[in-house]
Amino acid sequence: MLKFLMGILALSFLMSTTLPDPTLKLGLLKYNGGGDWYANPTALPNLARFCNQNLGTNFDSDYSVVEVGSAELFNYAFVHMTGHGNVVFSDTEAENLRNYLIGGGFLHIDDNYGMDPYVRAAMKKVFPEQEFLELPWQHPVYQQKFEFKNGLPKIHKHDDKPAQGFGLFWEGRLVCFYSYESDLGDGWEDPEVHKDPEALRQQALKMGANLIQFSFSQ
Repeated sequence: MLKFLMGILALSFLMSTTLPDPTLKLGLLKYNGGGDWYANPTALPNLARFCNQNLGTNFDSDYSVVEVGSAELFNYAFVHMTGHGNVVFSDTEAENLRNYLIGGGFLHIDDNYGMDPYVRAAMKKVFPEQEFLELPWQHPVYQQKFEFKNGLPKIHKHDDKPAQGFGLFWEGRLVCFYSYESDLGDGWEDPEVHKDPEALRQQALKMGANLIQFSFSQ
């Protein structure tokens, strides 16, 4: 069922320039554990508008909040997850997220700082047989509309480590992209929130657009 839905969404993606009304919405994943899943409230609206302007998509700038264990998850081809702290998936939630990803969905996890040990444990519950793999700079996710020859851009300092992009794969398909020590979501926010240089914001938005384009085209 989900693969059929993804086909419809992909068709909408390709036809979006001819449609007057928004046809797609981005999803923000709501999870338990106390982590601030709601961080960066202006991020997804800005990313949606950037994609509409640069990719010809037709996203509604009003994103939807979707709980990890909800059947509503299957209505979204691209779901974004962020936060600073703890992440807990119940057995039912982990199974639901696994079915969503296996069925054709795509999850972008963005460590907003302090999320790393928790999200790794949570996703291990979703895919116990898989490990996060660092993607090489030559991976297609970095070679979409915008080219990133040096891989994931570094947006915020955090622990001053290099930005890394990790992936979880299912039968050769990248189903989850995890941006670590980068903080793309902060870069997507309104300029006055973090006062990042505009060139840095553009790098974050371009990488976000690559993720969306890649998720619809694989």
